[in-house]
Amino acid sequence: MSNDIFVQETKILEQSKELSSTGSPSATDYSELVSNYGKLLRTTRKIIKLSDKNERRLNELKEEAQETNAQLEGMSAQLSKFLSPQLYNSIFSGSQETAARVSKRKKLTVFFSDLCGFTNFVESMESEDVTDLLNLYLESMTKIALDYGATIDKYIGDGIMLFFGDPETEGVREDALKCVNMALEMLKELDNLGDQWIRYGLREQLQMRIGIDTGFATVGNFGCESRLDYTAIGSAVNKASRLEEAAENGSIFISEDTYNLVKESIEAVELDPIYLKGLGNFKPFKVLKSVDSSSVTLELGERTMSVILNKLSEQELDTAKLSLEDTITAIDNFKRQKSLDFFYDSGFAEKGENKP
Repeated sequence: MSNDIFVQETKILEQSKELSSTGSPSATDYSELVSNYGKLLRTTRKIIKLSDKNERRLNELKEEAQETNAQLEGMSAQLSKFLSPQLYNSIFSGSQETAARVSKRKKLTVFFSDLCGFTNFVESMESEDVTDLLNLYLESMTKIALDYGATIDKYIGDGIMLFFGDPETEGVREDALKCVNMALEMLKELDNLGDQWIRYGLREQLQMRIGIDTGFATVGNFGCESRLDYTAIGSAVNKASRLEEAAENGSIFISEDTYNLVKESIEAVELDPIYLKGLGNFKPFKVLKSVDSSSVTLELGERTMSVILNKLSEQELDTAKLSLEDTITAIDNFKRQKSLDFFYDSGFAEKGENKP
């Protein structure tokens, strides 16, 4: 069968040419030509009708596909709220297996935090206020964690467990340093939340305890085929949890393994050995501050703002430098004007001398 869909048209056209060339076509010839043309017309109409039907069906399928894609995008957006961004991206890119019993041994830096006295404080609060207060806190801490590239494992009430080193890593030392700098920024951000605590009836500033350890852990999918949990288990997880429990209010306790990785970039004090339940005696270090040149902290009265310099482009660094120079100039001018105001308002100016 020919692939030419215009076979009939071509045939009738040839017949017409042939009849024309004879000079005097008969009535029979005309009758046959008209009959063939009628058949062709009916066939063409059927083809057009079928084509229109197929086009309508294709448009319907296109609309259905668009609706399905919109539903999938909505479901995907909702699902992303329950997974750490790194895990979510690795699953949908195909780099992360989702079968049960898939795990690996990795060197992680594990972080645990807890809000001191939060449980006792919320006992007298309405459930809506508890939810708002806790979500305000978790939203602020989560933003910092994600900015540093942490994998958020889970929220445990007001507690947070997260780790660095899987599914993405920048190397063991860099992972540990990012975790410690993140913890320091979280403590500062908690102070900044003080003004917002007041509207919930909180008279005293809430404080965090943080524990951090670096070591090998098994990380992967745990559970069953119908319900999986991507998490880490092992001594590093246990030690970080125990260090958090042992930490003083408003402080960060890190293990010796973590300290040895970050000691060039932070200031910390060695503490007396402590007994960690189920793990024995360990020597913790209390983190005081970062001396890492890749980050800076601006202190604005009771508020602080930290900036990770290595996350900024060259253009952003230049813009930040100009902005700081303008700020310094503005502060100098303000202080100078304030001194002049004091000078004139206190009567030290000579009589008749006007304030500039």
